[in-house]
Amino acid sequence: MRSYFFRTFVALESPEYRLLWFGTLFSFMGMQMQIIARGYLAFELTGKNSALGGVMLAFGIPTLLLTLWGGVIADRLPKRRTLVITQFIIALNAGWLGVMILIGGVEYWMLIASSFIQGASFAFNGPARQAFVTDLVGPERVGNAVILQQLSMNGTRVIGPAMAGVFIGIKYIGLEGTYFMMTAGFLIATVTTMMLPAGLPSPRAVQRSPMADLKDGLRYVKSRPSVALLIATTFALTGLAFPFMAFLPSVAKDIYDQGASGLGVMSSVQAIGAVAATVVVATLAAKPAAWRIQPLVAAGFGASLIMLGLSPNFAVALAVMVILGAFSAAFQSLNNALSLTLSAPMFHGRVQSLNMLAWSLFGFAAMPLGILADIIGIQYTLVVMGALAIVAVIVLRFVGIAIHANEDRHVPPEDAIPHDLREKPPSADVAGG
Repeated sequence: MRSYFFRTFVALESPEYRLLWFGTLFSFMGMQMQIIARGYLAFELTGKNSALGGVMLAFGIPTLLLTLWGGVIADRLPKRRTLVITQFIIALNAGWLGVMILIGGVEYWMLIASSFIQGASFAFNGPARQAFVTDLVGPERVGNAVILQQLSMNGTRVIGPAMAGVFIGIKYIGLEGTYFMMTAGFLIATVTTMMLPAGLPSPRAVQRSPMADLKDGLRYVKSRPSVALLIATTFALTGLAFPFMAFLPSVAKDIYDQGASGLGVMSSVQAIGAVAATVVVATLAAKPAAWRIQPLVAAGFGASLIMLGLSPNFAVALAVMVILGAFSAAFQSLNNALSLTLSAPMFHGRVQSLNMLAWSLFGFAAMPLGILADIIGIQYTLVVMGALAIVAVIVLRFVGIAIHANEDRHVPPEDAIPHDLREKPPSADVAGG
């Protein structure tokens, strides 16, 4: 048991990674509370599923336009600086919306603007945060560290949504107080990030332009079929399955007649399953079994969405949410860990930016799915989303079988990296960073 525990949390042996993990915990807590608060406010202001989709679309546009450049920045500039700047912008964004709610001036367009700002910040923050992990723990533990980051996020999903739901319902706290709490969490994350090392980029044999770096990152992923397949799967399920999170306020209120507290309970039980699944897969990141398990949990994600759409009452829906949380978290954790484990560290920022670019589909898909839900109902829409996700997984699985059989013959590990971009051992003047 002790050995299993050690393998599960081995990356936390690094003091610097523990500091990043601690700050990430507060940041994720604020984000999880914001998902509930913003969705609740959007539905209260408009009463439409398409309005929830509109908020997510505003998040998706800047992530689509900027995330690849966020990966380039993560591989070129000190990661600490990028994280501090973007984290502070996220904090100001939440604080501004809290003030507008407090003075009674909040309008739907402000939610759109807030989502856009957060999406733009996230496009640079996410790749830098994930690429920073390798600097702090080393390549041999990067898979475990990435999954522990996911565990941090899923852990806050147990507490954050419930806290948001409870605080929104308390007269002397309400939505504005909830937003101010988020702001405090984001500021704590900013301060802890300032205590980390600079996270300098890898030294290069040739200094290249940002556009050249972007092209090299895309060329590298193309030359790594397994990594490309993982990214393609992320795109498929992020567009077809993950938008269910944007519609939970509608599911809770329209189907089961639950208010903010019921929405918080749904999100929290989903997170309980997510935490349990993340702990289990944390020991698999560097094992061959991870590649075999990945399509199974992806298909399970789609199947659990179908189950949610067919749930006859709130009690059954809560049970299904545990399963849904487990499969969605296991899929996301394994995909992120495998993508970085199978990639060269000097490309981690750009590889992660491609994974995160998929979240722009979350915003773009949420809008038409919200319109579909207004036409045929949210339950039928969930069934359609789950079925399409399963079909996508099956198709990509057949592609994966072919790739797994031929990748070693087609792409020798070192030959995938251009000679002029291969990492050199850090020199004495930059190693201390």
